[in-house]
Amino acid sequence: MALSRTRTTRIAKPTPAKAATGSTLQATKAAQTRGRLIDATVRCIVKHGYANTTTPRVAEEAGLSRGAMMHHFENGAALIKATIIELHEKRLRAFRRAAEKPEEHDVDTLVEVYWAQVQKPAFIAFHELAVAARTDKELGAILFPLQEEFREKFNAQADALFPEWRDAPLEFDMAMNLSQTILEGMAIAVQTGAMDKAKVPAMLTHLENQIRALMPWHRNATAV
Repeated sequence: MALSRTRTTRIAKPTPAKAATGSTLQATKAAQTRGRLIDATVRCIVKHGYANTTTPRVAEEAGLSRGAMMHHFENGAALIKATIIELHEKRLRAFRRAAEKPEEHDVDTLVEVYWAQVQKPAFIAFHELAVAARTDKELGAILFPLQEEFREKFNAQADALFPEWRDAPLEFDMAMNLSQTILEGMAIAVQTGAMDKAKVPAMLTHLENQIRALMPWHRNATAV
């Protein structure tokens, strides 16, 4: 009898842990499925454009039934919102990886990393969404508030990652905006055939020199 009671006690104790483990696995599986659907959405936007990206097409691209997809995203708007959020998070993660080591804050390296980033499908997909949002009110209502939120996060992260610029906030803001505008504009121009890719290296060098000219410590060193 004592042994039976001991066995019963030992068997009963792990039950909550098993339940928790099952719940964790289920949550992990759900997150993986959501990730598959978001990745499939990005691929569809890149391949077919925003206007031709439909929920059945995304489900097919992800290898899931439409019903399974709707279990995770109640409609196309919810899926697009999750996709935009993930695209923003990817950009923040890439920026953080490129700048988290102060000893690697070399202008040439940072420009090259940013340029490589805007060649990827994530940037192409986001550009498609940004252009479509100009005339699609439903998409605009989703994207524009997320853009404001992203800018706040991006600026806060930039301030934290580049403390050497804190005494020159105006120059830093100019350097960041200049980098973003030129590199993203170049990426779009190359993708659409408006710019010959052979001109890119010279443009990158020119941008790097412009950023150096904004650095107070660089100007001081040059003056000496």
